[in-house]
Amino acid sequence: MDIGVFRTFVSVVDEGSFAAAASRMGISRSLCSKHVADLETFLGVRLLVRTTRKVTPTAAGLSYSRDLRDILARLDGATEAVKATTTSRSGALKIGSPIFYTLKVLQPHLLVFMERYRDIQLQVVLDDGTSDIVGEGFDAVIRIGNLADSTLHARRLHSVRILLVASPDYLARAGRPERPADLLRHDCLHYTNLPGTMTWPLRRGSRTIRQLIRPSFSSNNTELLHSMALNGRGLALLPEFMVGDDLAAGRLAVLMTDYTLPDLPVNLVYPSGKLQTGAMRSFVDFAVSLRLG
Repeated sequence: MDIGVFRTFVSVVDEGSFAAAASRMGISRSLCSKHVADLETFLGVRLLVRTTRKVTPTAAGLSYSRDLRDILARLDGATEAVKATTTSRSGALKIGSPIFYTLKVLQPHLLVFMERYRDIQLQVVLDDGTSDIVGEGFDAVIRIGNLADSTLHARRLHSVRILLVASPDYLARAGRPERPADLLRHDCLHYTNLPGTMTWPLRRGSRTIRQLIRPSFSSNNTELLHSMALNGRGLALLPEFMVGDDLAAGRLAVLMTDYTLPDLPVNLVYPSGKLQTGAMRSFVDFAVSLRLG
């Protein structure tokens, strides 16, 4: 049964006539009468007593109209409450973000967001994996790196500079690489989420070399690679935001500065077909406005 049929029946009981109910519902009198007749057929019960002067509910019709009126009122209330979330800058918001990036880059901005939008209940899940956005109930996630083709929508936030680094202890022991081919004789700490099998992309001018390496250690976690590099275990490609303090303190050094590495994009990713709440729109607008890169 279409909900309009129930609303029509309640209107007929309230108005006491098909003509008045039809006017209230914005439909024809014949359609109003048909709705009630269809409802009676569906229920197998007579709901109204019709006379030339008025229409009155039967005992069953009166009881049914009271129940329907309560149900429709609650349905309308629930509908309005949901609609309000699309305009109100309030409600729950679940965001996923890489651990180190959140702590080193995003954290102070989250404090500003929370101060600005006090009625938004923000939950940030720290996760370096590729979370199932829909399956795990995320409104959006921040992802670093090139995105695979998908039905997800992405907003570019900024880019992350990648540096080739090593500790002074390692360089004293193994020497400094000067050109791409030198990497073959060095211990390389390889990030397994990089595109390309056992190669590092090094760019000089318009030319990019995908240099073969022989990893002494591999991981899908940049924090672990960072720790290995600090402890003198080899060369690593790491984001600038992760090693900035180490470079300033002399714990790590940048290598092969004649070459650059492709920057990695940072995107805010969310389901493209999902109706955005006011809280979600507030976060998207806030994140894009930061201009972190």
